[in-house]
Amino acid sequence: MADTIDPKRLDLAAEYKAKPFGRHSPELQALLNTIRRAENCQDLILVSIAPNKWVLGTRLPDGVPPALDLSQVFDRLEDGEWEAFKRRWKAMTGKELVLP
Repeated sequence: MADTIDPKRLDLAAEYKAKPFGRHSPELQALLNTIRRAENCQDLILVSIAPNKWVLGTRLPDGVPPALDLSQVFDRLEDGEWEAFKRRWKAMTGKELVLP
């Protein structure tokens, strides 16, 4: 995949949602490599704020602690990963990710 992603490839998004961890198909892995590249990922990270509680954060320079987005707290790491995936998808395609 190049530096863009095909917003019609909802099959890859569905594959990720079903299994965010572990081995992925080669096409999904290529998509993940693209959206996680530093210039594409908006410095987006998941931060544990308590046992089994995660929020999205923005990595800041010079060792400054990340800026946390406390508007959504995730009880499952998978849910935080899915939200990060959706935000990156929208940033790269300009379209909200909605699965059928």
